[in-house]
Amino acid sequence: MIRVVILGSGRGSNAEAILQAERNGELGLAKVMGIFCDQPDAGILKLGPRFDVSAFYLDPGKYRTKLEGAAEAHWVHTIECLSPDLIVLAGFMRVIKPTFIEAFHQRIINLHPSLLPKYPGLHSIQRAYENGDAETGCTVHWVTPEIDAGEILGQERVPIEKGDTLEAVEAKVHAAEHKLLPKTIRHLAEKWILGTTQFPQD
Repeated sequence: MIRVVILGSGRGSNAEAILQAERNGELGLAKVMGIFCDQPDAGILKLGPRFDVSAFYLDPGKYRTKLEGAAEAHWVHTIECLSPDLIVLAGFMRVIKPTFIEAFHQRIINLHPSLLPKYPGLHSIQRAYENGDAETGCTVHWVTPEIDAGEILGQERVPIEKGDTLEAVEAKVHAAEHKLLPKTIRHLAEKWILGTTQFPQD
């Protein structure tokens, strides 16, 4: 079994997809041990009681877009208490800095709403839509200090069809995310058990 921790900031639809997959026996050898959120009233925290998983709000400190300094150290220490093998960024709207990444070396994955390396950063779906792309999608990748630049672990493609509104494309991408993220976690868990992942062995 690999121990999974989820970080999120919003309503938690991707976290819910992971937890529902676990409940349905579709997460394989992975088990969610806890949820951490930087917003005290976020919907993701309500998933804890629903799925019998610990869910915590942690003070993100004085910065609006990143974890740094004492707040970052507190997050690292608190997450370490759950001994995670894998940390999943599922709608976590803060930049992860090198100190945090090094503390959980090669154990953090992120879900991004584009077919990376295309459209890293913010507003990815809107950028693909406004540029007239024929397709977009979502990507799960390892987290590195360079934003949205880590090794790609999986992708789902989503067509942008004639007549689609931006909202329709966003809905299709979110549906693809809900399939891709649990599937990727399951595959990583299987490879970890077989000793073929890049997870640290310490």
